Amino acid sequence: MKHSAHPQIKETFMLAIKRTVVALLLAILSPLCVGAADRPNIIFIFADDWGYGDLSSHGSTFCQTPHLDQMAKEGIDFANFTVNSPVCSPSRVAVMTGQFPARQSIHQHFAGVTSNRKRGMPDWLDPLGPSLPRMMQDAGYKTGHFGKWHLGGGAGMPTEDQYGYDAYATFNGSKTNDIKKDGLASVDHAVAFIKQNKDQPFFVNLWLHEVHLAHYPLEKYLKQFHDLDEQQRVYASVIAEGDEGVGRVLALLKELAIDEKTLVVFSTDNGPEVTRGEEAKIHHKGDPGLGGYYSVGETGGLKGRKRSLFAGGIRVPLIVRWPGVVPAGQTDKTSVLTAVDLLPTFLEIADGELPDGFVPDGENVFSAFQGEPLQRSKPIFWEWKGGATQDENWPSLGVRDGRWKLILNKELGKRELYDMEKDWAEKVDVSQQNPEIVQKLVQQLDVWKKSLPQAPDPRCCVNPKQTDLKKFKK
Repeated sequence: MKHSAHPQIKETFMLAIKRTVVALLLAILSPLCVGAADRPNIIFIFADDWGYGDLSSHGSTFCQTPHLDQMAKEGIDFANFTVNSPVCSPSRVAVMTGQFPARQSIHQHFAGVTSNRKRGMPDWLDPLGPSLPRMMQDAGYKTGHFGKWHLGGGAGMPTEDQYGYDAYATFNGSKTNDIKKDGLASVDHAVAFIKQNKDQPFFVNLWLHEVHLAHYPLEKYLKQFHDLDEQQRVYASVIAEGDEGVGRVLALLKELAIDEKTLVVFSTDNGPEVTRGEEAKIHHKGDPGLGGYYSVGETGGLKGRKRSLFAGGIRVPLIVRWPGVVPAGQTDKTSVLTAVDLLPTFLEIADGELPDGFVPDGENVFSAFQGEPLQRSKPIFWEWKGGATQDENWPSLGVRDGRWKLILNKELGKRELYDMEKDWAEKVDVSQQNPEIVQKLVQQLDVWKKSLPQAPDPRCCVNPKQTDLKKFKK
């Protein structure tokens, strides 16, 4: 004869099971819940045409950047960060997509339709392709883009929200919410967005105009730098205005008490503009903006400037700040980081997921943000199709793998190899001493080039019929 369990024992047993199930559910779900509440805000500030040496903390001989200097003291200053193009549009494509811009057939700045087609480029970045803001939206973030766009133009171009933005106000964009380049209007809009969304996770792309042409120096800074020569006075004034914008954002985070839950990253899209002659004091007739005569940015001793695959054209400041997470006051001289790393890193921090089947060219470098030296696992590739119009922009291709960086131009029969662990400024070509390394890197470049499309995606062109469909391949 079977005896049933005592009612009290049975009740205790069932209660224990319920508690166990609840505990398991909490263990599974609580990280998700806590993650949703504690996910940090992310602000990426992308300046324009700053040299590595334009920060006073980087040794500028005449610029003053107190807010960025303070940001560096409160975070990590990375000395081995490169962007993925020496000019504007493709550099920004790398940030937006996590891919080298050549994968989108974008290798120079977006211009008019005729010019784009002559250069084998689309007219805009593919809105259906990989997009950082859309991935951040999918992770539960409010997203905003304020400032420069320059990711396409022409009839039928997508609006900024089609890339995954909840709010935007741009110049060089779709003109559906157009703002002025000068006067830090971009910062004004970013500040309003941050205030509006301070109680939920947000992602902000703040892309400053400073110090791209034309220059619009403010009178208060011209007075501050009155002791400098004419060129330096203008340039230092514009740098100071950009620095002011950074300071306004950092001050706002403290004011809103969200400073410790916000990652702020500062960089710039490429190296400094080439200095022009006195005939370029005015940028364009009828425009109050000043011209390239005043573009006297400093590379910090690096060879090359904007439009060059030498270090001065692509190695730029990267300062990362997040109180309590990013160690304060460090300079990382060994970790090799690049712009395509930002997408997978931001997504990791946001507890987001990469879309199915999407493999970024960059890698998650959050450990470096936390102060751990990074051993890079992926090579970095560059492509420049703007021509050898100056002495230092002859390289058309480049690759860095480990300690070695190779730049070459097959048409010109030129190549140079640098040992980046010994030669940070790229002063000594060691290609003759290391033919095996050169050959290995040339082969890597050949394989990479074969993986790229030979023509732009016709869906991203104003006149698709002008695109060679046989050459296009994803």
